Amino acid sequence: MPTAKRDTKLTKSIGEHHVCAELARHGWAAALTRDGLARTDILAVRADDEKRRTLLELQVKTTVHDGKKISWLLGEKSQQRAVAPREWFVLVASPRDLTAPVRSFVVPRDHIAAAAWIGHMTWLTDPDAKAGKRNAGVSQSRISVDVFERYEGRWDLLDTESTDDVPVLLPGWMRTNAELERVGLPEGHPWREHLPEW
Repeated sequence: MPTAKRDTKLTKSIGEHHVCAELARHGWAAALTRDGLARTDILAVRADDEKRRTLLELQVKTTVHDGKKISWLLGEKSQQRAVAPREWFVLVASPRDLTAPVRSFVVPRDHIAAAAWIGHMTWLTDPDAKAGKRNAGVSQSRISVDVFERYEGRWDLLDTESTDDVPVLLPGWMRTNAELERVGLPEGHPWREHLPEW
């Protein structure tokens, strides 16, 4: 299988252009913001609905992988709560093997924020971990693909009126751990007031 070494500067472009193409396939007219808008890489409008101009804000995180361990760095900025009703992340996994498909995971911002915090704090405060060996802060939160597997290819979720109405598709252990005092949720996260069922 042919492989190519990609310039890391192109990684961002790989993800953003892939997401724009998928949005177009699903009836959304997308525009790159070109670093002019904080927390938003792409703005998209529903192209086939003239009565209702639904606007989406999407942030794209891309990882280039060899097929063995797929994860994304989801630091403190990724853990900030949504400030608009249609803020999304699209996590893109681009294989080095150019014959393999690019994978994408469509996730509401608040779901990303919760997953990044819960995943990192679970690892950081694991009572079975050797003392003094885990000290990386939440800015180094790295979350693996299995956490988001139920969001894969879920472009249909973008039609939801508000991301508050999207069912939580994170693994069950994350809900359990969110209730632990040593893990919890990030400051200001809406689920701190009411943790949804999933």
